[in-house]
Amino acid sequence: MSKAEIHAEPPDLSLEERGDILAHLWKLEEAAGPAGPEQTLLNEAQIAYDAQPEAGSPWPEVIARLRHRE
Repeated sequence: MSKAEIHAEPPDLSLEERGDILAHLWKLEEAAGPAGPEQTLLNEAQIAYDAQPEAGSPWPEVIARLRHRE
């Protein structure tokens, strides 16, 4: 099946079938893990955190700041 055929198929599928395909694609992405540039960013973020863990904010504080902006 060509890429064009794959792209043309979803509108003809049921909502459940599209959901199954989406779930399968997410599993494939999760299994593959982060790509090279993404892994580099994650490694850099981990190094920064390890050097200064107190520089970050707890998740509830981050959410509160974001909600305050609205």
